[in-house]
Amino acid sequence: MVSKIGRTAPAGVVAAPDTVKILIAGGFGVGKTTMVGSVSEIAPLRTEETLTAAGLGVDDLDGIEGKRATTVALDFGRISIGSDLVLYLFGTPGQQRFWFMWNDLAIGALGAVVLVDVRRPQTSFAALDFFERRRIPFVVGVNGFHGRHPYAPDDIRDALALPADTPVLLCDARERESSRDVLIALIDRLIATATGGEGEDPATDRPG
Repeated sequence: MVSKIGRTAPAGVVAAPDTVKILIAGGFGVGKTTMVGSVSEIAPLRTEETLTAAGLGVDDLDGIEGKRATTVALDFGRISIGSDLVLYLFGTPGQQRFWFMWNDLAIGALGAVVLVDVRRPQTSFAALDFFERRRIPFVVGVNGFHGRHPYAPDDIRDALALPADTPVLLCDARERESSRDVLIALIDRLIATATGGEGEDPATDRPG
């Protein structure tokens, strides 16, 4: 499903687009489903279920008390970047009780977007740790709820203890162009990583 970025076709042959699997990850309620839906050029596949009393005391709704649904498996969408690159987007479930699925979703992924809500940054720590330990390149998208971005990217990078070369981008997951810019930044990082000769087989750690 996933091919190497930058493949060339023989003379006279029209190459099929490269395809890249990307994960959209982060904590519960940070906007993963929204981002996949806003940027996908096809009707996104969603596995949302209504929150019920069974989740009381299990799901952390602090700061997102109005949330009524949750992703229980994955979100799926697709976006073409130009004519020669197609991204397949897999949104991960955010609640800890569904983290066991992350290992399967990460198989074949070349990179990830970790969404962060600065009102609840701790909810995305597990996702950051997950990709760092697997050495899967990622960028951080700071989702500005209600269009607000009270902190600069460098301040957020310091607060999350991220390496200086980790891209941190302010975004609005509701806006197609904003979400697309985050994905393009990730592709730029993947290309830089590939040309730098980095990349190792991922481990099999679970988040947390």
